[in-house]
Amino acid sequence: MRFDMQPANNSVFNALPPAVVALAVVIGGLEIMFQLAAEGIIGGQDGIGWRISAIENYTIVDSVVEWMLANGIYPADQLARFVTYPLIHGSFVHAAFVVVFVLALGKMVGEAFGQVAFFAVFWISAIVAGIVYVSFLNTRVPLLGGYPGAYGLIGAFTYMRWLMARMTGEGQHQAFSLIAMLAAIQIIFAVIYRDYGNLLADLTGFTVGFLVSFIVSPGGWTRLLAKLRQR
Repeated sequence: MRFDMQPANNSVFNALPPAVVALAVVIGGLEIMFQLAAEGIIGGQDGIGWRISAIENYTIVDSVVEWMLANGIYPADQLARFVTYPLIHGSFVHAAFVVVFVLALGKMVGEAFGQVAFFAVFWISAIVAGIVYVSFLNTRVPLLGGYPGAYGLIGAFTYMRWLMARMTGEGQHQAFSLIAMLAAIQIIFAVIYRDYGNLLADLTGFTVGFLVSFIVSPGGWTRLLAKLRQR
C-alpha cells in the first residue's frame, strides 16, 4: 500500500487532518503543562501536584468502578474517566510516544476514513479497553494514557493493509506484522515486570480498532478500496 508524501515545502501540520492535530495538541499541551507545573514555573506550590491530582480524578481506577457497581450509582463525572484517561500520561516520554503514534497513524486513518471516523476509532477503542481493564483485572494501578486509543488506530491501519492484501492477492498475514511485533515486545516486558494490565488494554484497543473499522470506514469495503487504489 502506498501513501504519497506531501511536498517538502508544506508544513507538516498542514498535511495532517485537523482532528489529528487537535488530539495531538491536547495530549502534548497537557503534558507540557504538567512539566511546567512540576518545575514550579506555573501553578506555584499547587502545580507540583497537578499530575497526581489529574491521575486521581480523570483516569480509570478499579476501586471507583467497584464503588459504582456496588452502589448502583453512576455519576457522570466518574463515567467521564473512560473518556478522559487517554489524555493523562505518567511522564513526558509516555505522552511523547502516544503523540507520535497519533500523528503518524492518525494521518493515514484520518485521510482514508475521515476525521469523525478517526475520533470514533480512537475513543471507542479506548473506552472498550477501559471496560475490559476493570472487568478482568483487580488492580490498584490506574489505567492512564492514550496507548489503547493509539492501538485502536493501529487496528484501523491494519484493516487498511488487510484490505489492500485482499485486493492485490498478497499474503493477508503480512497486514498484521506491525501488531505482532509490538505485541511480542509488550509480552516480554509484561512478563519481566509482571504487569499485564497495559498489555490487556492495548491489545483490546487494537482488536476494537480493527473491528470498528468495518463500520466507520466510509462506504464500507467498496469506497475504501477505491480510495486506497488512488493513493
